[in-house]
Amino acid sequence: MTSNRDNDALSWGGDDDPTLTPGSVEPQLVEGWSIPHSTEQVENTHAAVTEPDAEEPRTSDAAAPDFAGSAALVFMGILAGVYLLYTIGWFIGAGRIVTPASTDPVATFMFSLGTWLAVAAPIVWFATSFWLTNDRPRLRLTWLLIGVVVLAPLPLLLGGNA
Repeated sequence: MTSNRDNDALSWGGDDDPTLTPGSVEPQLVEGWSIPHSTEQVENTHAAVTEPDAEEPRTSDAAAPDFAGSAALVFMGILAGVYLLYTIGWFIGAGRIVTPASTDPVATFMFSLGTWLAVAAPIVWFATSFWLTNDRPRLRLTWLLIGVVVLAPLPLLLGGNA
């Protein structure tokens, strides 16, 4: 008791295309490619591709987790958090610094610029060291640890006008 309209939801436009029926059209290959025609040829091709040299021991990368990579990732996350806290610390410390009373607009501008560059320094250091040492993880770690020492927010840590 279903009408043709009820079956419309179960069909797709172009279902009656003759090229969609199995075996109706030969597959077309890219020039230089071929399909093996016998199962023996398929097995030989598969064996040649998948069999490693007998000298190499088989190790499963999926079975052995990379703890060094995981530890490095966690340590990089901790360092990113430290740099974020340094940025917040510099922001708070810059807000506590008393601006010198100067009538020179250039000196006032330079003091303000230096203060905001100090706030941005941890983010810039982290991003630059991360970007420039993309393929050298030890060098990246070294530069990030140097930045942790050099960029400590002294105005916040020492208090007042440090």
